[in-house]
This record gives sequence, C-alpha cells and structure tokens, in this order.
Amino acid sequence: MKTIVRITIIPAVLFAALLSGCSTPESRIRRNPELFAQIPPAQQELIRKGEVALGFNAEMVRLALGEPDRFAVRTGSDGVSEVWSYVTYDAPDGMPLYRGWYHRYYYWGDPHYPYYLSFPERRERERFSVVFRGGKVESLEKETRR
Repeated sequence: MKTIVRITIIPAVLFAALLSGCSTPESRIRRNPELFAQIPPAQQELIRKGEVALGFNAEMVRLALGEPDRFAVRTGSDGVSEVWSYVTYDAPDGMPLYRGWYHRYYYWGDPHYPYYLSFPERRERERFSVVFRGGKVESLEKETRR
C-alpha cells in the first residue's frame, strides 16, 4: 500500500511543484538579475514576496507579479493612468479555476488547455489591480474576502 501511495503521490507533487514554479518572483529575478540588483534592498524584499508598493515602476511590478492579464488606460479629470489587472476565474460553485499568468499560453498538445476555458459559465474576477501614473505605481487594489 505504501508503495502505491509513493508511486502516485510523489509524481503528482513533483508535477504540481513544476507548474507552480513556471512564473514566480524568484524565477523572474533569475531571468533579470541586473535589473533586480539596481533595486533598493527594502523593495527587493517586497518583490521576493510577490508584493508591490506605491512608487514601484513597471519593471519592478513585473518582477513581483509577472505580466498582467489585462491592460487598460483610464482618463479622468486628474489625467491619464494605466491600469494593470490580474484576474482569476471561478466555476459557478465558486471553485477557483485559474490563478496565474502562466496558464494563458501553455498548450502541451491538449486542445482543451487552458482547462478553465472548458467552463463556459465561468466567472472572471479581478483579484488585483495596479494603477500607474507617470510611470510609477499610484494605487493598488486587492480583492478581499469577508
């Protein structure tokens, strides 16, 4: 029995770890070491944790969060700003179907991938947005559950 559990669970855990490592702050930092080295230590620590702060520029946000799911331009009486949105998809019962940018372009020969597209009644939610003005983060909006 223990052998069967090891044969099935260990590969599944390793595969899940591989998928989760596709786009993390650490993997993005490894791809951009020169950029990361130019950032002050306090901000480097936030980026390592996948967090952003007011005043970050676009490159710093990409290191921390990856590419956004959507870009928008907002024009108001106070000027023009750029909004980056990070979304998630839920099934009608509330089960999360998608979290993370790396799902968008992976195909792996499966015509049903990304899998969340198989749920026509899926709901899209904006889980995080970053607003830039003048090339710097002006405001952040994060979904919270009550």
